[in-house]
Amino acid sequence: MEIRKPFSKEIILLEDPETVVKNLTTKLYNDVVHSFRRNGAVIGISGGIDSSVCLALSVRAFGPEKVLGIMMPEKDSDPESETFALELAQKYGVRTLKENITEALSGFRCYERRDEAVKRVFPEYDPKIYKMKIGIRQSGLYNNLPPLFTVTIVDQEGNSRDKMLNARDYLQIVAASNFKQRTRMSILYYHAEALHFSVIGTPNKHEQEQGFFVKYGDGGADVMPIGNLYKTQVYQLARHLGVPESIISRTPTTDTYPASQTQEEFFYQLPFKLMDLFWFGFENGYAPAEVAKVMDETEDRVEAMFRNFERKRNTTSYLRMPPVRDYNPQ
Repeated sequence: MEIRKPFSKEIILLEDPETVVKNLTTKLYNDVVHSFRRNGAVIGISGGIDSSVCLALSVRAFGPEKVLGIMMPEKDSDPESETFALELAQKYGVRTLKENITEALSGFRCYERRDEAVKRVFPEYDPKIYKMKIGIRQSGLYNNLPPLFTVTIVDQEGNSRDKMLNARDYLQIVAASNFKQRTRMSILYYHAEALHFSVIGTPNKHEQEQGFFVKYGDGGADVMPIGNLYKTQVYQLARHLGVPESIISRTPTTDTYPASQTQEEFFYQLPFKLMDLFWFGFENGYAPAEVAKVMDETEDRVEAMFRNFERKRNTTSYLRMPPVRDYNPQ
């Protein structure tokens, strides 16, 4: 019978990163080559830590000549993303392609639909003058309440204003923005099918478990090699695999809206180093009192946080569900 380790701030760390890499790449190779009968990997690269680790793992599994990195910017993208992506590809000797998806998104009326909702909140909003983003004003992390979302507009001098979003406008902004991830998935599958490769998904454990992905967007892939890794562990593997330090030290961003925005600001509400530990305690059944003592928190706040995690996992379960097929015609 395995004895559970006491909760600690080091409990999340991988004891042997090289063994983890070997296990992940062996499974990745077997899934793609033997199960799917494909010849290599296509992966979207943005200079972020998750896609960088997935590319490095793919190179270990298939060799650089059988990995294609695709950059898919659009007019709201941070230009630095391409710089980091090219640095990554050069580091691992991987061929890259650039597919600008701005025209495709315009064809879907992505920007128009998004801006229509923003203008209902800020009638003066003009995308030629202002940048925008959405964020969380009231965190439900410690009270088990749904978060309250805001839209922020930023003028050319950097002055910002924000207002609360009602459900209609929030949902329209998100639905319109999700065209970006779904368009990228289509691009990835085009190249994967043309090359007889597989699409490598990049979501980590938090993105999967908490629903920070777009169904049939960045949630659409053939394999997700880091889907069971906490962000701390992803960073461990990044260093072990030699991902450039410029990428490792970069602050994780959503890179979805014109105004700059971190993942913590938009979704997680906690730095990943803390989120990893609290989530580990939650999903492994540690008592809130034990976690609170180690994390210098109150037991009540940890209990509230665990309830919030459970609510978030339940409310996003739809995103993880495959199509329902068990309809009996008889």
